[in-house]
Amino acid sequence: MNKLLKSIAVFTVICVLLSCTVSAFTDVGNDAWYAENVNSMTSSGLLNGYEDGSFRPESTITYAEFISVTARCVQGTIQPSGTHWASGYMKHAYENGWYDYDEIYEADFDKPITRQMAVKIVDMAFKIPENEHDNNVYYQYMQSIKDFDKIPGRYGYLVVRAYNNGILTGDENGNFNPFSSLTRAEACAIIMRAKGEGSVPAQTAPTVTAAPTQPAAISGGVSQNGKLSVSGTRLVNQNGEPIILRGMSSHGIQWYGNFTSYNAIKNTADRGANLFRVAMYTAENGYISGKETVKQQAYAAVDNAVANDMYVILDWHILSDGDPLQYLNEAVEFFAEASAKYANTPNVIFEICNEPNGNVTWSGNVKPYAEVVIPIIRQNSDAVVLVGSPTWSQDIDKAADDPLGFSNVMYTCHFYAGTHGSWLRDRIDYALSKGAPIFVSEWGTSAADGNGGVFADETSKWLDFLSSRGISWANWSLCDKNESSAALSPGTSPDAVWNDGDLSESGKIVFSRFD
Repeated sequence: MNKLLKSIAVFTVICVLLSCTVSAFTDVGNDAWYAENVNSMTSSGLLNGYEDGSFRPESTITYAEFISVTARCVQGTIQPSGTHWASGYMKHAYENGWYDYDEIYEADFDKPITRQMAVKIVDMAFKIPENEHDNNVYYQYMQSIKDFDKIPGRYGYLVVRAYNNGILTGDENGNFNPFSSLTRAEACAIIMRAKGEGSVPAQTAPTVTAAPTQPAAISGGVSQNGKLSVSGTRLVNQNGEPIILRGMSSHGIQWYGNFTSYNAIKNTADRGANLFRVAMYTAENGYISGKETVKQQAYAAVDNAVANDMYVILDWHILSDGDPLQYLNEAVEFFAEASAKYANTPNVIFEICNEPNGNVTWSGNVKPYAEVVIPIIRQNSDAVVLVGSPTWSQDIDKAADDPLGFSNVMYTCHFYAGTHGSWLRDRIDYALSKGAPIFVSEWGTSAADGNGGVFADETSKWLDFLSSRGISWANWSLCDKNESSAALSPGTSPDAVWNDGDLSESGKIVFSRFD
């Protein structure tokens, strides 16, 4: 038997409807918990067993095998497009967003699939519905799944959705085991349940408690509210009154620095904004490439916001350099200077790491970084400090479970309305319930790549949610870039007085929500 046929025989998708039943497999009893799911997939022509008549339910299933069967359920037969027997299916899965470029490499195709990746693949393939009915679902499952802290942030909400939709449950000890392999029997069950045709396990949903409520807040600029601090989970003014900041983030100042001018910022202030964020990229031809030039651009933008009575976030905008420890020495140097420069300026808030991402963790990378940088700032200033978290500032649950030991610190959460839904709002509620102050220092009306259209309904859900929780925010971004998330129409002058016609579809929505 050649290599292609041998691979297909291991655990394959086939074109011919099979006539075998569960009893045809010598090692699958009719009373086995997985029997119904195995029988359904077999009779549907989606898989068969081994040449010796066995199914081998406890054997592991590979990435290629799992994705191939899932793709057959959704798409039908796909022709090979490479050297591997499942290359066509893998290509289809990647192009349709079932997995990201850094999750599965060709060398992994024949390795056992992990449970967390299996959950992601069926979620994306079968479009498992979100659970919008209750914003507490996420953090309640976080408490009931015993090893939830071991699940990387990019998979946590998918696991919750799978549990809540009856696609799987944990082991006898209540663990999910994200990095463990998946058996052939488990694969059948997960795929069929996600498809809506398999037997659903009995499970008890975790008890849902009321979402945390927040007291009413005021707005206004620096002249009205003075120096800010953090009290409990809230940002408060000089009188200890809860305050909400709402405003705009610049795009990268190395590209769109003209929209950080005095008049551009004044245009946002005149519309009711009391916050401006200066996005000083570190990589991407930012600070690391041209320290003095980019630094002076950032300082000029801060000074323009101060002149407009705005609170202003000075943002160390890591992105492609996903690990904040990569440029730790440069961050120490910069924040030592910036905190001294603005030590007596009540407007300034320091954001020390925009969006940690890639192979970084809270405890191993971000927290150690913050524990070096924050004391540097504190030598000069007790201003509010914003700290990001892994997975592009979405792992706020990890920060909430292992908080920093400094005052006047808030944890940032970033979202894009077309990509991030109720699961991330649930995560915010969980963090608040643990006493972690949250600041949304970047969000967009678009998908996470800045495009994909403006998601007005999801944006409204998000902004209503943030208002109900008393959470401050800065929208991405104040520029005329030709992308959905830009607040201004292409060609808009940064220094003219803007009218409604100068605002993009996104800008019209965002500017209407400043008050």
